[in-house]
Amino acid sequence: MKISIAQLEPVKGNIEKNLNKHLKFIEAASERQSDLIIFPELSLTGYEPELANYLAIPPTDNRLVPLQEISDKRNICIGTGIPTTHNGEIYVSMIIFQLGKERTVYSKQYLYHTEIGIFTAGNKPCVLPFDKENIIAPAICYELSNKEHQEYAHQMGATAYIASVLNSVNGVDADIDKLSQIASTYKMVTFMANYIGISGGHNCAGKSSIWNTQGELIAQLDEQTEGILI
Repeated sequence: MKISIAQLEPVKGNIEKNLNKHLKFIEAASERQSDLIIFPELSLTGYEPELANYLAIPPTDNRLVPLQEISDKRNICIGTGIPTTHNGEIYVSMIIFQLGKERTVYSKQYLYHTEIGIFTAGNKPCVLPFDKENIIAPAICYELSNKEHQEYAHQMGATAYIASVLNSVNGVDADIDKLSQIASTYKMVTFMANYIGISGGHNCAGKSSIWNTQGELIAQLDEQTEGILI
């Protein structure tokens, strides 16, 4: 199985422009025979909590149809981030597209303290049984700091733990240490997909990374370049 993570610079609040950027990354990952690609937290809008009421969409929104189309065409699983709305509540969500399947929506269960009051915590954990050998556990940013989230992934037999984040230059090194420990403790190949540039007023750190099951860093992008790691 080949897993890709994307590092991108978001266009603030612009779903159309961010979607076009996503499609280019997905094409590039597919050309390199990737089976799965995961983007940073709220990647289709940028991380903009103050705009959440305006940007939140229902998970069935037709603007996301091109993602299902490219998933079907390329047979690639795609995890993208966007604020979603349901019954008047707003969630930090990852929408997952798979060949010939309905969209899967995973909403962040463990909110950072500044997100409380803006977003509602999700209440449905998620792992993706990908094939007979691989189970994928998505994590959305602050969740990687929650031991219950990590242990659930391990208990469900996850072989890969993929953190979709916004990480600033002030916080990235601490999370890099945490993700290395998650990889070695639970014997999961571990990933972090992060932004570059500015989002939500944060100076984003890049350094999207992959660790092996011993917690050793095996690949990392730089602090200022868009790209993918496979």
